[in-house]
Amino acid sequence: MLAGIRARLALLGGLLLVLALGLGLYLLQRPSAQAAQGPIVIGLLHALSGPMAVSEAPLVATVKLAVEEINAGGGLLGRRVELRIEDTRSEPRVAAAAAERLISTEHAVALFGCWSSNCRQAVRPVVETHRHLLFYPLAYEGMEQSPNIIYTGPTPNQHALPATDWAMHGFGRRVYLIGTDGLYPRRVNAMLRDFILLSGGQVLAERYVPLAGTDMGGVLADLQRVQPDVVISTIGGSSNRAFFDALVAAGLTDLPLMSLRAAEPEMTAYDGGRLDRHFTAWSYLQSQPGPANEAFLARLRRSQGEGIQASDPAVSAYIGVQLWAAAVREVGSAQTDAVNANVLQQSISAPQGFGAVDSQSRHLWRQLRIAQVKPGGQLAEVFALPRYIKPAPWPVFRSAEHWMAVLPRTEGAP
Repeated sequence: MLAGIRARLALLGGLLLVLALGLGLYLLQRPSAQAAQGPIVIGLLHALSGPMAVSEAPLVATVKLAVEEINAGGGLLGRRVELRIEDTRSEPRVAAAAAERLISTEHAVALFGCWSSNCRQAVRPVVETHRHLLFYPLAYEGMEQSPNIIYTGPTPNQHALPATDWAMHGFGRRVYLIGTDGLYPRRVNAMLRDFILLSGGQVLAERYVPLAGTDMGGVLADLQRVQPDVVISTIGGSSNRAFFDALVAAGLTDLPLMSLRAAEPEMTAYDGGRLDRHFTAWSYLQSQPGPANEAFLARLRRSQGEGIQASDPAVSAYIGVQLWAAAVREVGSAQTDAVNANVLQQSISAPQGFGAVDSQSRHLWRQLRIAQVKPGGQLAEVFALPRYIKPAPWPVFRSAEHWMAVLPRTEGAP
């Protein structure tokens, strides 16, 4: 009887050994479960054509770099990251349709992009309907906090308001406001009117030009009539060239100008350095010293070409991809809801210092640097706040309800 039991146990042990060997060979030969799922797809929404293409090209380049770096490090969860790029053609409606396609057809797990606030607001209903996730990299007007957007660009309290305060202290309190006729310029200027008044200043005039508009005759007539101490510009895209050209032609090169919507790429392309007292305000400057920025620029130029220009929006786009990747690694999944929850806890090293998400507002803590535009379009830092600024999407001058009641609503330009 004992001999029979021993025989059965020996047979069972042999079968288990065969099964274990077979399972081991199967696991060695099959790809991992994660790899078998194929690449992780993400989508990019930026203008490759139209009047915003010059501004948005560097953002495409830095997002490509971020994806290359992730894949060079082994990808995420054993899978490659695949970037699908959509040309928004500088049109918000095109961007919204592209977002729908990326989510529904391409099965992208996260979206990155948009430049203008009109683009972001066109895409917002798409990502909210799908409970998806958009990383938006631009300085914008605030007044928004979507549960499906991470805002990696600055809010007005991190950008437009302190830049205007610096300009008024440096040049005077009689201010002229000019912008592209769109959501961001009109809403930011509504806040600036309050801020300038509360700071003891005066808004002499407020004027808007069409996206890609070239007729600056009315603007020049205004400037020569009211003779402001300083001009605050929220002009976006190629209209900057027409504005700079007009100031030079009218002999107004010494007029202090703070450009809030133009960084290194625009200043170089549109020759913003022809103006003697031309300034801009960002968190990141291509010229800022330090090993982190130097290494970033070297990697960017190796990847995307020596002629590529970095900018604050481009670095904000890069940070967005890296924050998303950090959340995917920590969660152990690219599933959108899980990543959306986890990314609120993320903080990463970045070319300008670090990128940390404020979990309450879904915006980033930011620095502020003021730079003068030099001949050739290079930016030279002239002032920097010695601390990071907490994002405040809703300026404290009015309640959130009052802001929404009085803010302009418009379609079209950045």
